Amino acid sequence: MTTQTDHAIGKAAAERLTIFVDAVIAIALTLLALDLPIPHGDTTGAMLSSISTHGKEYLAFALGFAVIAAHWRAHHEIFPHVRSLSGRLISLTLVWLFMQVLMPFATRVITAEGAFPLRFSLYATVQVLASASFALIIREIRREHLYGTGGPPRVFAQSLTRSVCLAAVFGISVPVSFLTNDAVAYLCWLAAPVALAVARRVQDRRPSDS
Repeated sequence: MTTQTDHAIGKAAAERLTIFVDAVIAIALTLLALDLPIPHGDTTGAMLSSISTHGKEYLAFALGFAVIAAHWRAHHEIFPHVRSLSGRLISLTLVWLFMQVLMPFATRVITAEGAFPLRFSLYATVQVLASASFALIIREIRREHLYGTGGPPRVFAQSLTRSVCLAAVFGISVPVSFLTNDAVAYLCWLAAPVALAVARRVQDRRPSDS
């Protein structure tokens, strides 16, 4: 009876943490939209010209929304399996949330003018820390057996692989931005889908090799 009660309390705590995460992500998305420039113009042509002028800001908003949404989706793939919390898991989740809230600022910085390596590196570093902290979240859940009965779900290994690959790709892009031009630095990010595809293929072969 005590064990069942402990499980119920742990599951309720995990659900409260998930609700808190959802609220913070909603705030991060709101912050992302607050600085969107409003197009002006008395005619259709003037309005379209104003939209074109601010195209970089609108593109940055779309990118920032997609990135934060991807982080949120990864979290929601993992936490339905969590049945209890540890102090370290809560701390790591707060670090991960800090990166999500910082992302709107980093998105605005990367669209600014001048000092490209520094602006690029700030954004990439935020992504590295977000992905690395999420990898540590998964590691903590697995190490402390904070999931439900049975072995750890396969989604844990998949999400861990994805987080490590993203942290590596964004991390490599930081020195590249100082050594080359901006186009090459952005091209580094295109390596992320390739790295994820290769890692997923290797991971899918493991059961048949064992």
